[in-house]
Amino acid sequence: MIFVGKGKGADALIPFWKRLKRSGASIEAVATDMGPAYISAVQSHIPEITLVFDHFHIIKLFNEKLTKLRRDLQREAENGLGKPILKGIRWLLLKHPDNLDDARNERQRLEQALKLNEPLATAYYMKEELRNIWHQPDKTAAQNALDEWVKKAAASDINMLKQFSKTIAAHRSGILAYFDLNGLSTGPLEGINNKIKTLHKMAYGFRDVEFFKLKIMA
Repeated sequence: MIFVGKGKGADALIPFWKRLKRSGASIEAVATDMGPAYISAVQSHIPEITLVFDHFHIIKLFNEKLTKLRRDLQREAENGLGKPILKGIRWLLLKHPDNLDDARNERQRLEQALKLNEPLATAYYMKEELRNIWHQPDKTAAQNALDEWVKKAAASDINMLKQFSKTIAAHRSGILAYFDLNGLSTGPLEGINNKIKTLHKMAYGFRDVEFFKLKIMA
């Protein structure tokens, strides 16, 4: 941990950029989500930087779209078996398939719901195909998998997939940069963020921001 800023916007990084300039240090790559504010801030201060769009955040964003699709389909469903089943699989859709609990029939419940709703099934399996891109053996294989995913999503009848295909295509180079930089991601930072949240809860909140920063950096 080398810097703690206040807030989530690009302005929170202004003191960091000043410190970086004074130090003369160089940064080769930055892992970030696809938020325009962060991308713009990084590129304006370090134009030659390699941006890596974090795969955890990409899947998280897709999950948010998938949740909205499930809600829309649930509202459209006629009263009957389909509606309660769609409501009951909210968290199962977001789980990694390997983490489904067979003792609780989670896999069976999910499969039953997907059989009843083709659009939801398509979106769900496209999510798993998207996740698989980062498990390809090399950049060439990942590039082929990504391009195929974008092609399939763009050709889908599901508007959510069409829109997400545009997002992925627009961030293609930053997604594939993951393979150039030994799997660089924000994963380690997410672990630190969780520790910070725990620290904040244990202290019932810090009124003194500077003191809280010192506790984080300690």
